[in-house]
Amino acid sequence: MPFLFCYTNSYVIPPTLIRRFPPTVSRSASSLAMTFRPDVSHPYHPPRWAEGKLTNVPKHGRLHLANLPTPLHAIVSSAKRSLSQTERDGETIGILDRLNQLDIHLFIKRDDATGGAELGGNKVRKLEFLLAEALAKGCDSVVTIGGEQSNHCRATAAASRMVGLSPHLILRTHRAEAIRDKKDDIGWTGNILFDRMVGSTIYTCTPGEYGRLGSQTLVEGICNYLQRHETSPKNPYLIPVGGSNDVGSWGYINAVDELMNQLASIKSDNAAKSEEAFDFDHVVFATGSGGTATGIALGMSLAYGSLGDGHVAAEGRSAPKLHAVGVCDNPEYFYKTMTRLAQDMGLTLPSFAENDNNTTTSTAVEQFIRDSVTVHHGKGRGYAMSTDRELDFITQFSLETGIVLDPVYSGKALYHFVTDVLEKDPESYRGSNILFWHTGGALGMYEKGDDLLGRLEGMSSVKRIDAYGTKGDSDGSMVVFG
Repeated sequence: MPFLFCYTNSYVIPPTLIRRFPPTVSRSASSLAMTFRPDVSHPYHPPRWAEGKLTNVPKHGRLHLANLPTPLHAIVSSAKRSLSQTERDGETIGILDRLNQLDIHLFIKRDDATGGAELGGNKVRKLEFLLAEALAKGCDSVVTIGGEQSNHCRATAAASRMVGLSPHLILRTHRAEAIRDKKDDIGWTGNILFDRMVGSTIYTCTPGEYGRLGSQTLVEGICNYLQRHETSPKNPYLIPVGGSNDVGSWGYINAVDELMNQLASIKSDNAAKSEEAFDFDHVVFATGSGGTATGIALGMSLAYGSLGDGHVAAEGRSAPKLHAVGVCDNPEYFYKTMTRLAQDMGLTLPSFAENDNNTTTSTAVEQFIRDSVTVHHGKGRGYAMSTDRELDFITQFSLETGIVLDPVYSGKALYHFVTDVLEKDPESYRGSNILFWHTGGALGMYEKGDDLLGRLEGMSSVKRIDAYGTKGDSDGSMVVFG
């Protein structure tokens, strides 16, 4: 009799996620293996609204690694505000208070809940397609690259082990020379702990080397090194930074379809209750390597019928305005990156936009991208570098909502949108429904521990219990029994 261990994290499990056995118990062992093995690829068919519009469909299917669909949470305002509150007109107000002043309703798509500590975040959606291709090609290892606290590298390492591939990670760090000379250690903090727990081989490079050579050259170099290894040559699969290529970006075409299905369910419930139709006016998300942003931008545009029939949930509705907040580089970089990825995914526009080879011109694709999404400059001090105000915002948001944002992506993105983009023209957002797409990364908070210490002491007290009532409480630091 099969045994199922169910681990939950305070979420109600939708019935559609529960895999039930049929009434008979005569299932074969091979059938059970097909159901539960993460290394089994399943055929992938694009959403109906994307058919014929994105023509380079992944050929090797998709693995089932993520816990999907992820929840869609309405954020309920709390009455208590106490940390890093914003001064306006002599009043202290919290983050949600400010949104309430504008009658803004905030919702969060919880892609931080895609796969527990190992796989959680947006990257596993891409890895379902990327690792399916790696297995189909007979690869035995994976090479990828990211920052020292890379969420992508952590998820790639764990997912690779789950499907029987050995992970090789290139981590960009200022400490590369010190680590090589044994004057420092790469450590066990945050994502690095998980990288090492699954036995990743870690290679380091400096930010300067990364900038001069480029991520692709570095990954190709390690792939070549592994292929020519004298004693045990490997057959590595190359995954670009962030998993952002024409294969991985399909993860967020799939994610948009998931969101649209959730909207269809809400729409059906509202109709049954004779309530007003519901839709989002704005969708906000972070972008770092461009793959998630490309998938969301293309997906939302096509699902809302920009090139023909869209999703049923979008019938009679205008597409929400999309806001991609760049946490590195500049908006022009992201427009160019998204244009390239859209072309690689086979975006097909009307015939007037085609060149002599009957392929859509890059100029037409770039204009389509610019019409679909606005990219905002939100990197602050730089990639993975936090300002005091960003950390204040992250801690305040967690106090008000119970949801932890990360300091590299989601925290920067929501901070910049709420405090800068929205405040430039607040009346234009009044009464709107705003969806923030949480892409995970909370493990990155561990690296910010020292910076957060003072804030945590102000919001979370620690008291000693005087269980026997013999010590007294002269300074308010104890709870006295008896």
